[in-house]
Amino acid sequence: MGLFVAEDTQYDPSIRQTGFNRYKQLLDEHTGAWWKVNLLTLAGFAPLAAGLFYAVQSSSILVLIPCSLAGGMIAGPFLAGLYDAILRGLRDDFRGWWKAYRLAWRQNWRGSMALGSVMGLLTGLYIFMGMLLFWWSQSPPGAGTVLLYLFGALLFLNLNTLLWPQVVLFRQKAALRLRNALLFWIKYFWRVMGAGLVQLAYGAIFVLFAPWTLLLLPISGLWYILFLSQFLIYDQLNEALQIEKLYEGGA
Repeated sequence: MGLFVAEDTQYDPSIRQTGFNRYKQLLDEHTGAWWKVNLLTLAGFAPLAAGLFYAVQSSSILVLIPCSLAGGMIAGPFLAGLYDAILRGLRDDFRGWWKAYRLAWRQNWRGSMALGSVMGLLTGLYIFMGMLLFWWSQSPPGAGTVLLYLFGALLFLNLNTLLWPQVVLFRQKAALRLRNALLFWIKYFWRVMGAGLVQLAYGAIFVLFAPWTLLLLPISGLWYILFLSQFLIYDQLNEALQIEKLYEGGA
């Protein structure tokens, strides 16, 4: 970190830091584990990406729907494993990454497959709609259409940001997860929107500079932006859901 910012003489990695020092501390301690889980997550997303690519190339909504559902169902447990690894880091759970990853699969595969299929379908439909608007349309969309499209993407990212942590932390019904997400979003509106905007900007960079940005997927890929977005809301999430109190004994 000293290559980019001046070193803080008060920074002590042996105690839990706050603010930007906490950000540095988490990256120092967990980047290796998160990077390994990220590679597994990318492998889990490969069927969804291949299905969406084929559906878009064939311009078929009938191909898109089953590919999105099946691909999202496969990707769900992998994404849950990544969220689990990130949240363990945020609450200072230092067990081995592979042991924790296998535990996350055993605990979350069923709920994550269900949510993954829904999110996969929504992702597929949104990508297909984007292709219709920006690539296959006879005329470029207006500014209002672009803003509405981006706002919809922002709400979708917010939903993911608030639902997936609940999948890996608690055993809940889907309706209760949605209720918790809505109440949290209302209470911490600007904080959640800020985390979503960071994700939206990150995704926009990958889209605008593709295919070169695909080279970054094995390096920073999904893990960094998910870590950053969860880091931005973690204190509020912990306050609302009592995460560290619940997992005080380790789990």
